[in-house]
Amino acid sequence: MPLLPAGVWGRTAPRRKGPVGPEMKTKAMNDAMFLDLLQRILPKATPDPRLAAAIYERVAQEVRLINNLKSLDKLCTEGRLPNLEPDTVAELQSRLATNFGESNVTVTPAEKGDSVEVEIVLPDRTITNRVKVLPPGAVDEEEVKVPYVPLPVVLPEDPELVWVLARREDLPPEEASRALAAIEEEFWETKLGLKLLKDRVEKNFFEFISRVPAGALADRGLKRMFKVPEPLHTLRRLNPTGQALLKAVD
Repeated sequence: MPLLPAGVWGRTAPRRKGPVGPEMKTKAMNDAMFLDLLQRILPKATPDPRLAAAIYERVAQEVRLINNLKSLDKLCTEGRLPNLEPDTVAELQSRLATNFGESNVTVTPAEKGDSVEVEIVLPDRTITNRVKVLPPGAVDEEEVKVPYVPLPVVLPEDPELVWVLARREDLPPEEASRALAAIEEEFWETKLGLKLLKDRVEKNFFEFISRVPAGALADRGLKRMFKVPEPLHTLRRLNPTGQALLKAVD
């Protein structure tokens, strides 16, 4: 899997200094604001109050699911269990069951005793991940933070699309590329991968990178920055006349 040359990554363009006009000041809409807006708009969009209520509840459920999945990903990436005692595992099970429903959650201690495997069954997919075990007083080697650096990846069949991943700084690009290829191969042999193939999901890099657990990448020193690729852009420089005009404006 070829990598883009380092030269593709340029420096961030300098920002222009100066006051920002009132029209530039915007406030991001959070979930509560969005749902409040939806609740006010739906009665105007449909005269059927039952339909409006059903649509609102379905959207609210999806918003909660997205937030719960984000929390799960953070738990598996940053969280640690002190041990694998039954009470500890039961507490984790209860916590996840609150968010996803008890019948949809399976928590299984790993054979090595170093983590707990987590499986969340959703109507359209199955999420698998793991939470590491770190006894009190023990030193987590991953706590010695090694910075991540960009790992742009392109596929031979589509070199114009760039998949933006990240690798640990101490992991050479060639090794990172081999590790990524190995993770992809192993993913399709997992329970989740086999289920996707059974459900006729196409076996390709897009499906792999958008569904592979973050922990599987982190174990090899990799990180997923985005689930979709970006088209390769060519920097078009200004001609001398354009540059002179910009200086005049500044």
